[in-house]
Amino acid sequence: MQRTLHLAAAALATILATGCAVHPATQPSPPTPSAYRIEYGQVQSIDLVRAESQTTGGGALLGGVIGAVVGRQIGSGSGRAAGAAVGALGGAIIGNQIEKNNRGARDFYRVAIVTQAGQVRTFDYQQLVDLRVGDRVRIEDNQVFRY
Repeated sequence: MQRTLHLAAAALATILATGCAVHPATQPSPPTPSAYRIEYGQVQSIDLVRAESQTTGGGALLGGVIGAVVGRQIGSGSGRAAGAAVGALGGAIIGNQIEKNNRGARDFYRVAIVTQAGQVRTFDYQQLVDLRVGDRVRIEDNQVFRY
C-alpha cells in the first residue's frame, strides 16, 4: 500500500510538472542590432491564427486533488490507494482541460512581408489596423508602417 501511494505521488508530480512547461511565445523575437535598419517590402499574406491557450497548472492541481479524494472512496484496503492514484491522474487531466477551455483560444493575425531583398518576414498582431495584402510597407525597429 505504501508503495502504491509513492507511485501515485510520483505520477501526480510528473503530471503537475508538465503543466508548468514553458511554451514558445507567438510574438516576434526581440530585435537584434541588425533589425534596427529600415527595410521596405510588400504585404504578401495576412492569416488568422488560432493559438491554443496556455494553462497555469492550477486546473490540473485542483482536478488531481479532487480526483484523488473521490477515487479514494472507491474500494477498500489497497484498492483505495489504487483508486486514489487513478482518480488523481484522471482528475488532473480533466482539470487541465477545463482550465484550457475557460481561458479560451487566442486568435492573432500573422502578416507575411516580402522585403526588397527577397526575404519573407512575419509579424504577429492582436488587431489589424490598416494593413491589406499588397500594401507597400516600411519595417523600422520591427514595426510595420504603410507608406
